[in-house]
This record gives sequence, structure tokens and C-alpha cells, in this order.
Amino acid sequence: MKVFGVIKVSAFQAICWGFLALTVLGTLLLMLPVSTRGPGGASFADSLFTATSAVCVTGLIVRDTAAYWSPFGQAVILLLIQVGGMGVITMAISAAYLTGRKIGLAQRSLLQESISAPRLGGVIRLTGFIIRTALVIEASGALLMAPVFCRDFGLGTGLWYALFHSVSAFCNAGFDLMGVRGEFSSLTGYIGSPLINLTAVVLITVGGLGFMTWDDIRRHGPELKKYSLQSKLVLITGGVLLFVPAVLFFFTEFASLPLKERLLASLFQSATARTAGFNTADLGAMSEGGKLLMIALMLTGGAPGSTAGGMKTTTLAVLITACAAVFRRRDSIEALGRRIPDSVLRHGAAIFLMYMALFLISGAAISAMESLPLLTALFETASAIGTVGLTLGVTPGLGLASRGILIALMFFGRVGGLTIIYSFSNPGPSAGALPPERITVG
Repeated sequence: MKVFGVIKVSAFQAICWGFLALTVLGTLLLMLPVSTRGPGGASFADSLFTATSAVCVTGLIVRDTAAYWSPFGQAVILLLIQVGGMGVITMAISAAYLTGRKIGLAQRSLLQESISAPRLGGVIRLTGFIIRTALVIEASGALLMAPVFCRDFGLGTGLWYALFHSVSAFCNAGFDLMGVRGEFSSLTGYIGSPLINLTAVVLITVGGLGFMTWDDIRRHGPELKKYSLQSKLVLITGGVLLFVPAVLFFFTEFASLPLKERLLASLFQSATARTAGFNTADLGAMSEGGKLLMIALMLTGGAPGSTAGGMKTTTLAVLITACAAVFRRRDSIEALGRRIPDSVLRHGAAIFLMYMALFLISGAAISAMESLPLLTALFETASAIGTVGLTLGVTPGLGLASRGILIALMFFGRVGGLTIIYSFSNPGPSAGALPPERITVG
């Protein structure tokens, strides 16, 4: 297809090139002297890492956002988060539509792929609903956070902090401006604030539900029976992954905290591990079991077509239902009264294997190069490929090779493994059905 009649690319290539172009632009802007508080501007390596993390809504940083970047640099980071979170193609086509440009069939098809819409019809109206809803949610989050931040930092700075953290939370980015209290401190100063904690949890959760789930909620309200199977699986899996880990964290971690802070920290870390990247508690003090649970949550991520990254909750749900079908000796995969096509399972299995292979190989490589404990290195690679941003404090001290690995993982996690592979491959001609032969597994 031709994007606005300029260049002929596939939908997958357009998505990849869109994210890459935004990353390059963000890198150049962050290299400007006006983007940093100190003289001389940022280095190419620091700018590239920060721009990639912002565009891929990850939150891993090598320079503290508040202490190192100027207000202009912070604004650039926030813009990259907003466009990267909503989707480069989504924002570009929406901007073209608002300026009066005609959106042809090719652009509508590209938009459908970008937001994971099930059908082409009505995709422009659906995109308008997504953009309006996102802005309303972000504005509401900023208004809820504003009283606390204005109390602590004054009116002007407080409003800016409220807006920045609301957008960062909704887009599941994890960037924060709390470095004014201590570098790389994230939201640890607000571990006992119900308003900041609960607002952030809601923003993170809503942003990670996926645009198609939003549409089901808009059209059907509380009538859950009318929701699509995908929306049902997103809500069920997301709910389980939010509350079950929170209970586990409460009984196994943060025992030294007062009851209120322990409750808030348990819920917050369960929510933020699903690609958001903030933390209110000291992650380094968690047990190895707690860190392993965080890694599993980071790898899973949010829903398809959302601001979150990771393998996606639907991938996990499909793999679990496939296991259930095998255990029950069923020939087909079934969930909530519907049959899931085998092609969905093949895609899910491929995605799972890709994520696990990259996560493990990259973690082992960083562990060897940086002489880090393997679990610590795996925590960083899970955070990168899941576009989370949580860290055990080692990312700023990594060498260039290790940073390059994390940059590649962040890009892979946000754009999507299959999208990247499809953008560089062409489907070969079908040779027809080959004769089957059974092999034994397990």
C-alpha cells in the first residue's frame, strides 16, 4: 500500500518505520543543548536510549528525568510517550484527518492494523473515540493528582507534574519527575498516598485494557454477555493478574511496612509490573520469589491494541486454554462458550517462544558482560522486552553493548515480534497440503 501516496510499504513495514522515525526524531531533539539542564547537551547514546524508552513507553532510563533533562527535554519525552503510547500510525492518520486530508482505503487498512480493530468499517469513528477517551482519561487523572503535587511543589510545577505523571501512567510508560527529591526515586515518596497510588493504578489498568475492550464497554456497558471473546478474556485475565499477585505480595513482601502502606504497595506493584514501570517500594529488597513473580508479570504485559507491551494477556489466556483442552482430551480449544481457531494458538505459541528466547538469551548475555547475577540481568531484560521500565538499579551503569541489547528489546516489545518479522518477510506460495505424520511430544 502507499501511505498518503508517498511510498509503497506494507502495513507491518509502515508500523515499524513509523516507530523508528519517531525514535530518530526524539533522539535528535534530546541531543539539543536546550534539552538538558547542564551545558553541552546530551550524548547520542543517552539520547537514543531515552528516546527509545519513551517512544516504546518503557521507562528504563540512564539519566534521571527530572535532574538531567530541562523542561523542554521533559516536554519532548512526554510527547514521545503520548505518540508512542497511542501508536505512531494512529496519531499520524488522526492528525491528517483533522487537517482535512482524505483517508483512503489503504490508510484505513493501516489504521485497522495499528489499533488491532476486528473490521475495517467504522475504523475512523473508532479511532476518534479512542483519541477523545484517552485525552479525557489523562485529563481526569491529572486533576485527581493535582492537589497532592500542587501541595508539594507549588501550583505551576504541581500542575505540570500531575499532567506528566497522568500521561505516563495511562500510556504505561513509567517515566517520573521525582528525581527532584532523589535521583531514580520514582514514586517511593508517595507509598502511603491513596490518591496517587489508586489514581495511578486505575490509569495503568485502563490504558492496558486495549482499545477494543474500551469499545465493548462503550457499546454494551454492564452487559458482559454481549462482549467479544477477546474483551472477556482481557478482563478476566487482567483481573486475575492484578489481584492474585497483589495478595501474594501482601503476604510475602513488604512485611516491614505499616498496614495501609503494605496494602497500597502490594496493589501498586502488581499493577505497575504489567508494563507501567513506576515503583513505590524498594524492589531491591524483595525476595527472589517476589522478583521472579514480577518478571512473569512484566513478560505478560497488557492487552492487544493497548498502550501496554509484553506478550499480551490474550496470549497467556490462549496458551492456558490450550493446555486445558489437552488435559481434558478435547480436539479443539474452547473458552467461554466459543471455539478458538488453531491459527490463534500457533500465533500465540510463536510469540511466547520468541519472547522467552530473547528474554533468556539477552539476560544471559548481559549477565556475562556486566558480571551481574543472572536474576538481576533477567529482571532488566524482562522489563525491556515487556516495555515496563522497572529496574533493580543497574541500568544506568550498563555498558554500551548492554544498553544496545535493551534498546533492541524495547523496540521489539513495543512494535511486536510478529509485526517486525512480517515487515521483512513475504509469504511464499502455497504448496498445498502435505501428507501428515504424527510425532510424539511430551
